[in-house]
Amino acid sequence: MLLSSLDTSIANVALPALAAAFHASFQPVQWIVLAYLLAVTALIVSAGRLGDVLGRRRLFLAGIFTFTASSVLCGLAPSLRLLIAARALQGTAAAVMMALTVALVSETVPAGQTGRAMGLLGTMSAVGTALGPSLGGLLIAQFGWRSIFLINAPLGLAALLLAARYLPFDCPAQTTKFDHAGTLLLAITLGSYALAVTTRHGHADIRLLLFALIAAIFFIAVEAKTASPLLRLEMLRETKLSVSLAMSAIVSTVMMATLVTGPFYLSRTLGLGAARVGLVMSAGPLVAALTGIPAGRLADRFGTARMTAIGLAGIALGAFAQSLMPAAFGVAGYILPIIVMTSHYALFQTANNTAIMSGVRGDQRGVISGMLSLSRNAGLITGASVMGAVFAATGLRVTYAIAGTLIAAALSSYAFLAATRSRTFGWRGTLRAEKTSDCRLN
Repeated sequence: MLLSSLDTSIANVALPALAAAFHASFQPVQWIVLAYLLAVTALIVSAGRLGDVLGRRRLFLAGIFTFTASSVLCGLAPSLRLLIAARALQGTAAAVMMALTVALVSETVPAGQTGRAMGLLGTMSAVGTALGPSLGGLLIAQFGWRSIFLINAPLGLAALLLAARYLPFDCPAQTTKFDHAGTLLLAITLGSYALAVTTRHGHADIRLLLFALIAAIFFIAVEAKTASPLLRLEMLRETKLSVSLAMSAIVSTVMMATLVTGPFYLSRTLGLGAARVGLVMSAGPLVAALTGIPAGRLADRFGTARMTAIGLAGIALGAFAQSLMPAAFGVAGYILPIIVMTSHYALFQTANNTAIMSGVRGDQRGVISGMLSLSRNAGLITGASVMGAVFAATGLRVTYAIAGTLIAAALSSYAFLAATRSRTFGWRGTLRAEKTSDCRLN
């Protein structure tokens, strides 16, 4: 989780150096970041399902090896095109690592400690994302841009050895069929959507969005007729699962607003210099890193439903405060709501992830984990585009008022479904956890 999160953000700081090294403009150089993001987004669900079919441990080890090898290829790339291709391969491996990490945790950690483990994963994700720009800047200053990729070689080898030594063997699915048509259509759908909202600097490409919609319709039609589908559509009729995935996407959309609007507001409105902007912006990731494990302990002790609701309420409160306090209290008025939002985000994410994965059947852990990671990634790229555009058009106050309203609506829906105590809010037989046979001797 640390490696894949680190490489989501570490390349951004290198774009000016890469543009100078390859004598290229910003437009082609930005594909070094986009290639990684698109590969992860398009393939993460398929990677989870492939782990269910082939065996999660086997595919996970292959993913770490491929990530390490592709990182070396990135560091040695003699041209921009080869670097972009290597980053796409690195993103493909990162999709495997992200999807299967959560699935392996839910499979190997005792039920009473799942929340703590999910909190630790959240901490590693926050540390990796926050560490990327600062570590990347330090490495580039001392050793050049190639070092930000080559640093993954020793880290990746260490992760590979640890995973091979400690991860238990698991059971592949009884069926060996893999839905190639569904995989291709889903990759086209997700890739087109991600591309549509990331290449126009806040304005979605309508043609690509329409293409993504058409591909999604074909995907649904194929999945409805396939004997061994990539994604069983009846799973989405599980109310708890669909609501949890939707909340994850909404919360990620809102939290991304803190990253895309912060630098502009702090520098242009509050007049901070680059160093102080970086210091203020580090508050959120630092809080997320410190609160991940405590959030997991709270989820284990008091239950995921209660902690999910408290997490959503805290995010909504922080968002509404962010729409009002900076204008009145300056930097302090900006930082305090961010601390409230980020700490409760850690609580929500840990509780929500634990609730989803604790009810999943053994042969569906990979694909559900992939869907969970996809909901987060889809929210992040939507937030970067939509919330960025809202901020550019309306300013900070309206942006966070909308963000708070979105979270409040999600909380209201969650509270209503929980209060009804209907059978549809619990897991039904489709996803209920099952004991699986031990494959160590096979």
